[in-house]
Amino acid sequence: MLGVLALLGRRALWLLYLGLARAERAVRAVLRRAARAATAASAVVTPRRALAATIVAAAAALVVSQFIDYRGVEIGGAAYAGLPDLAQPPAVSVKTAGQAHSYLLVPLALLAGGLGAFAGTSRARPRLGLVIAALGLLALAVILLVDLPAGLDAGQLSSRFAGAEAVLDDGFYAELAAAAGVASAGVLYYARPCRIRINSSGRAASARRRRPRPPDSSRARVARSA
Repeated sequence: MLGVLALLGRRALWLLYLGLARAERAVRAVLRRAARAATAASAVVTPRRALAATIVAAAAALVVSQFIDYRGVEIGGAAYAGLPDLAQPPAVSVKTAGQAHSYLLVPLALLAGGLGAFAGTSRARPRLGLVIAALGLLALAVILLVDLPAGLDAGQLSSRFAGAEAVLDDGFYAELAAAAGVASAGVLYYARPCRIRINSSGRAASARRRRPRPPDSSRARVARSA
C-alpha cells in the first residue's frame, strides 16, 4: 500500500511539474508575441501621432458638447432634498452649451481638429502645438467668462417661482473637459522630446563596440603575446 501511494505521489508531482513547464512555455510565447506586437505598433503609433489623435478626439468632443444641455433652472429644489435620486425637481429654461455663445466654439473646435489632423503628418512643426493650445485656451476663456455666469443666472425666474435655482448640467463639464484636453494636448505636442542626434564620432564608437573581438587563439593574439 505504501508503495502504491508513493508511486501515485510521484505521478502527481510529475504531472504538476509538467503542467508548470507547459504553462511557462505558453507564457513565454505570449510575452514574445506581445513584445513583437508592441514593437510593430510603436513604429506606427508614434508619440506625435498619438498626440495628434488626442487633439482630434478632444476637438470632436468639444463639438458634441455644444449640443448637450449645459444649464437649467430647477423649481423647488429644497422640497426634493430628502427624496431619492429618481425624483428630481422640474427644470425650466434648459439650454444647450452652444446657445450661450451662439455656437462660437463649433468652428473653433473644427479648426483645432483640422490642425490636429495635420499635426499627425511629417510636415507639421512643433510650433503648431502652440496654435492648438491657444485655441483650447480661447475655448476655456469663452466657457468660464460667458457660459459659467450665464449658466448660474436664474434671471427673472427667481422672482416668478419660489426656490428657483440655476444649476449647471453635464454639457458644461463636458465642454470644459474637452477644451482643457485640446489645450493640454497642444502644449504636449509643442514640448514633446526631440530625438537625440548622434554625431559621426558617436556612430563610430558604437560600431567599434558592436564589432566582434577575435578569439584568444587567433594569429594576431599569438603574435602580440610573442
